[in-house]
Amino acid sequence: VLHGFDRDPLACGVAATRGASFDGRLMVHQFEFSQAPEILGATFERNGRETAGLDGFLLDLGVSSPQLDEADRGFSYRQDGPLDMRMDPTKGQTAADVVNEYPPGELIDVLVSYGDERHAKRIVRAILDNRPFQRTVELAEVVTAAIPAAARRTGGHPATRTFQALRIEVNEELAMLGPTLEAMIELLGPNGLGLVLTYHSGEDRITKDRMRARVEGDTPPGLPVKTDFDWGFRGARQPSEAEIDRNPRARSARLRAIRKREVEL
Repeated sequence: VLHGFDRDPLACGVAATRGASFDGRLMVHQFEFSQAPEILGATFERNGRETAGLDGFLLDLGVSSPQLDEADRGFSYRQDGPLDMRMDPTKGQTAADVVNEYPPGELIDVLVSYGDERHAKRIVRAILDNRPFQRTVELAEVVTAAIPAAARRTGGHPATRTFQALRIEVNEELAMLGPTLEAMIELLGPNGLGLVLTYHSGEDRITKDRMRARVEGDTPPGLPVKTDFDWGFRGARQPSEAEIDRNPRARSARLRAIRKREVEL
């Protein structure tokens, strides 16, 4: 059985419709992926599979194309919509709440930590001068004007990093990644493969560090490594130029893998 988790009710609806013909082999759960380990663990226990574990998992992080392409979701700096950015639009703070209510220091931290934004202080000054914001395009215009002209000429849309940082803050994406990944790795059965697809340096750093800790353990240098895990493959795999040509949004994607060893007889 394949279990799918997403907090977005629209994504869950599409998945359930497309999976209706799979005779119960696809189960869709409208929950944050941080809740997946608990739900899967309980499922194993009910089915008597406590020791079998997962055959594999894939954490596909970040925002989806349907969310970006739907202006009313508020993720896009190119389309005018409400400044929302919630993956589950029924609960939690919005991007407008963050932009309009966070004190300057916290806003700067968000832009630097989650967006790697070099001009965070200039952007936050401009935000403070123009609060309150309710629409995506009005924020994108203020952010763009705050960035020096020379910097605006390279690196894509000037508001990209700010919108990314706000989205990550609104949905607490990085905060839940580390603990969730560790719990999912614990659920892997023998020869089970864990995959994580990241789109941001912060996501990739957390993924690499947590996987390395399980593969290399805390064995002192110079001694044989004794853990239950190996790399699924070394390093991060990146999209080919042909794939990027077909799907430009794949440009920043990084795929990492960890595998649990088979039981030695």
